[in-house]
This record gives sequence, C-alpha cells and structure tokens, in this order.
Amino acid sequence: MAQHRRRRTALAITVPLALAAAGTLAYGMLPGTQPKASAATAPVWATATADGFASVNALGQNGTYGGRDGKTVTVKTLADLEKYATSADPYVIVVAATITMDPVGKEIKVQSNKTIVGAGTSGQIVAGGFFLGEGVHNVIIRNLTIRDAYQGTWNDKEHDYDGIQMDGAHHVWIDHNDIRHMADGLIDSRKDTTYLTVSWNKLSQENKAFGIGWTDNVTSNITIHHNWIRETEQRNPSTDNVAHAHLYNNYLEDDPGTAITSSYGNYARGRTNMLLENSYFQGMNNPVTRDSTATLVQRGNVFSATTGKNESGGSGASWDPKSYYSYTPDKAADVPSLLKSGTGPRSSIGTTATTTTTATTAAAAATLTVAQDGSGQYRTVQAAVDAVPANNASRVVISVKPGTYREVVKIPANKPHVTIQGAGSSRKDTVIVYNNAAGTKKPDGSTYGTPGSATVSVQSDDSQLRNLTVTNDFDEASHQDIANQAVALLTQADKIFLDGIIVNGDQDTLEMETAAADKLGRVYVANSYITGNVDFVFGRATAVVDKSVITLKKRWNGSSAGYVTAASTPADRKGILINKSSISGDVSNASFYLGRNWHPGGSTTVDPQATVRNTTLSAAIKSTPWSDMGGFSWKDDRFAEYRNTGAGSGAAGSDRPQLTDAQAAGQEVADWLGGWTPTAS
Repeated sequence: MAQHRRRRTALAITVPLALAAAGTLAYGMLPGTQPKASAATAPVWATATADGFASVNALGQNGTYGGRDGKTVTVKTLADLEKYATSADPYVIVVAATITMDPVGKEIKVQSNKTIVGAGTSGQIVAGGFFLGEGVHNVIIRNLTIRDAYQGTWNDKEHDYDGIQMDGAHHVWIDHNDIRHMADGLIDSRKDTTYLTVSWNKLSQENKAFGIGWTDNVTSNITIHHNWIRETEQRNPSTDNVAHAHLYNNYLEDDPGTAITSSYGNYARGRTNMLLENSYFQGMNNPVTRDSTATLVQRGNVFSATTGKNESGGSGASWDPKSYYSYTPDKAADVPSLLKSGTGPRSSIGTTATTTTTATTAAAAATLTVAQDGSGQYRTVQAAVDAVPANNASRVVISVKPGTYREVVKIPANKPHVTIQGAGSSRKDTVIVYNNAAGTKKPDGSTYGTPGSATVSVQSDDSQLRNLTVTNDFDEASHQDIANQAVALLTQADKIFLDGIIVNGDQDTLEMETAAADKLGRVYVANSYITGNVDFVFGRATAVVDKSVITLKKRWNGSSAGYVTAASTPADRKGILINKSSISGDVSNASFYLGRNWHPGGSTTVDPQATVRNTTLSAAIKSTPWSDMGGFSWKDDRFAEYRNTGAGSGAAGSDRPQLTDAQAAGQEVADWLGGWTPTAS
C-alpha cells in the first residue's frame, strides 16, 4: 500500500456568481425578502435544482431545490453557519469565508430545506464537514471546498471525520465541491440514503473517496456523474446494496507521479444494480469490480493504462435511467478535459455580490419560458426575444426547455441584459439549429453573407448564452456551388458571456465581432465546446476562450486541413486568447494550424492577435502552427504561445514564438477583459 503524501495545494479557482438585482418588469418576477441580519444577494446557483435521482418526485418530495423558498444569508463564522444550517426554516446559506471546525472533526447536523453554497475560494470548510441524519431531505451542498481533517493516519480507524456523511437522508444534491484530505472518507452515503445526486465534484488526497451502503436493504437510488476522483486508494466509489446506481461521465485517475496508489475503481457490492457508462479510467488498478451477487452493466467506457479486474455481468433486471429522469452523457473521450476544467467550485470570474443592509430585498431576474409543446409562455426562442421590452434596464432570462428548435434567433442591439439559458440537465438537451450559409439566397434573391448566416446572433451588450447547444448544420458536400461559410453563433456587442455551451459548425463556427470598428467588443467563453474546421474561432472582438474543449473536424470531403483561429484585431486592441483549454479531434496528425491573420478587404490598419497558452495541443497541430492569409505575413502581426502541452506543442523558434514569463504576465484573462467581471445571471 502506498503511503499518504500530505500536500496543501492552493486552489486556483474563483468564486461563484451572483444574481444582479433587477427592476420589476410587467411580466413578472418574484422578489424574496432577506433576513435583517447578514442579508445577501443569492448566487445564481442557489436557485438551481438537481438533476439525476435527486430530481425525482418520491417520498413526498418533488425534486431537490434546497432552501430556494427561504431567506438568503451570508455566513463567515462557525456560529452563524451552524445556526442557519440546523434551523427548522429553509435557508440559502452563502459561505463567504474560511470556517474552521471546532473541535476538529465536527460535522454540522444539517436540517431539511437548505442550500449551502460557497462563495468561490472564500467558501471553505476546514477540519470538519456536514452530517445529514435520518429523514433529512431537500438539501443542496455546492461550490464549497471541504478539506484538511486528516489526523496523520492513512487508514484511520479512530477518527470518523468525513467531508459529508448521510445516514438515512433523501433528496440530496452534492455538486461542484472540492473535497479532500479528510480523516476517514470524503463522502459517505449510508443507511438507505436515497434520491441522491453527486455531480461535478473533485475528490482527492484520501484513502477512501466515496462509500455507499451500511445496510442490508436494497432500496437506494443514486446518480453519480461528472466527478473527478484522483489520488484516492479505495471506495471510488464502493456501492453496496443500491437498487439503482447510475454512474456516468466520471474520471478516475491514478497518477503515477504521486505516492497514492489505487486499490480499485468503481465497485458494485452486495446486490447493487449498477449502470456504468461513458466514464474514463486512467491508470487505475482493478478499474471495475463486482461481487458475484451484484449486477453491473458497462457501456461506452474508456480504459487507459489500467490493470487488473474489469468486470461486468450479473442476473439483476435491466433498467433505464431515462425512465426516471432525462440526461445526455458526454463522450467518454472528452471526459478528462471536461472534468479537469469543470469540476470543483465554479470556474468563473468575479466576486459574489453581497450586502449588509437591514431588510434588503433581492429580486431575481425576470424569466420568460419557451417550450415547443406549449407548456411555456412561448413556443420559439425568437418569440421570447421579441417579447423583451426595448431598452430594458434589467436582466431578462429566457429559459428554454429541452428540445430541438430549428429557427434563426437574433437578439437586437436595443435589448441588452438578455440571457438565453437551456433548462435541461445537460447543454445537449436544448439545441438551437439552422442551416444558412453565406451563399444561401434570401427570399429577395440576395445572399445572407457570412454574418447573416448565423443561427444565433447576439447584438446586445451584457447578454449571455448558457447550458445549450447552437449549431449550423449547413450541408457543405451538397452545396459546393455556393459560399460555404456558415456561422453558428455571432456576437456583435460588448460584455458577452458564453457559459457552458456547445457551438457546432464547420467553417466559421464562432464569429466574434464588435458593433462597429471603433467599438469595444469583449467576449468570455467558459467551460464550453467549440467544433469546426476552417477559421472557426474568428473576428475582431477581444475574446477569451477559457477552460474549454476545441474539437477539430474533417472537411466535407473527408480531408484533414484547417485553421482554428482567424483574428482580425484592430491595432489598438487585444484579439483572441485561448487559455487552459484543449485542442484535438479525429483528424490527421500535423494537419491544422492554430490560426492565421485575417486582414478583411486587404486592410493594413488591423493587427491580428492570437495567443494560445496553458493549453493541451494534440498531434493534429502543425509544428509551424501559424499561417499567412491574403498576402499578409503572420510574422508582421501578433501570434504567440505560452506553456502549451501535448503532442502538438513545441519549443520556441522563429516559426513558433513563445511568450516570456514577463510577457505572459501581461496576457492573462484579466488583461483581455479590461475591468469587466463576467457574472452568470
């Protein structure tokens, strides 16, 4: 057995984002009055509801929404945290400080109808955790770091200090936490705890990651998805006597560079009936095991450098999670990149807005609903956009229920502060798609041109797209007689936040412009997927693609050749920054450039810029990754890399400029955004 290596690595994660207070609009919002003491504006995530089994209507509880119906309080002390968490009343509790448990190992006994949500790296629980007892229900624990109750003994039998322990609870959602370095286990789900969803957490530096069981009953229903479990030895998880255990899109990693060695990965014990799908196992010993009495079905998993048992089988009845809830798994191959950037406390920029006034009223953004089946206020997304008042002064959220919406959507410049947000559990559930190309003819006989081909156009400042897919599915192969540029998403405004979305296309997928040549247009793309083949991240905007997955596609004829970026940056502005992302695809090695310099119309006044830094590059990237365009040498413009990794990365040279550390310090995300703090709302 490996010995435990004690580490205290500083978190490089920023805070969750807050709802801005919004003025009352004619079509409604529901203000919530906060308590007189320590009032706060609730983070957007505080109003979210669970997916998976925690979303199911059962045991008298219809889904899991925590303290949504109660007051919102900010806590910075152990006394206040315990006061509100143990109250019989519903609360959204925003943890905005590092709170150390006293005594060490203390587990606060959380009562029903609570949301405990961290304010980014400020929301930390040290030397203890939370306990949910028999009958406790409707609890959400999100966006927290829970750490460091370790007492110096690796397989500690004396100190039962867990991050989160549940004994007979139901309807619990544990999401986007970083839980590590405790004395016993990180998460324990015991004694028939059920209707539990554990998602998007980072679990690490522990002997026992996640134990489930401590019962002879076979009644529990549990969903475990999108968790990054690394540097843990056992219980990854160990799932004992669970009636329905749905594990998907998890990433189990045994890093040979550490002193912790895995004993096993996912383990179906007792009479568990487990469906394990689209997960990724890296370097694990005995990645999948089962008892002879358990049933385990595998599909779509990836195993890389694993050894030992990899089992499936059993005589239990087959079951389909979709008979309980909707979900769309990500591709297993994408899981490592997706989870490395997306697990743990929310990766975004800014600070949680709080107030300390007495009797503050916080108003959520006005919400319009779209549903194809008529269950919403509107059947199309554009109809909801049209309903937003011109020159609206406050945030309007257009919540789009799952479905495929074949339409063109345009948010005009006179309707700022609009958020279009998918209402499904996955960004794949809500799809806006159309198939115009630059050469497609309009009804009047003219053509759309490249910007006009966009499926979704955002022309208004301070607007957002979240948790959905935007696609241009123009068929290049069948229309080689017309101009093939086909934009999926176009932005022509300032302060545009694209958060957790998928943008699909071929040539010119994501066009990011400004309202006019002399206008600033900042775009922040985070935790998203972008797919294409030629110039598919392009334009003159000041744009950041952060912690995202960029996927390279073959051309319409099956060939592999393309360019990721095509910046047309004005000389006095910053261009395109790709940061902490991955670039790969099912294409030939050395077939794609990172970018080329676009001088629209032969303009000599632009100075295109693209920087790719701290990003994983596959072998698809050429060793000379930049290219000329339109007779202009890329070497006369601004192209550079910094500390990229992967088979497609390379050393500095005349054809591959690299930033110095000093130069890189001036090309951070914050430098690009220039004082703007994107906040999800």
